[in-house]
Amino acid sequence: METLVLIAVIILMIGVGMRWLHLLNAQHDARITAYRFSDPLPRPPGPPDDTGRRAHHTDADR
Repeated sequence: METLVLIAVIILMIGVGMRWLHLLNAQHDARITAYRFSDPLPRPPGPPDDTGRRAHHTDADR
């Protein structure tokens, strides 16, 4: 009998923990939604992204 009570308490605690995490995640999502992020920064002047070594690599170099 004590084993069944222990198993029931463990299952109940798992359920309470799952509910608590769900509420915390919902609260966090609401905070993220309500926060107004700034506009993205403009790209700095300079060469485009595709000028790295890998972009210039050809099969002839192997």
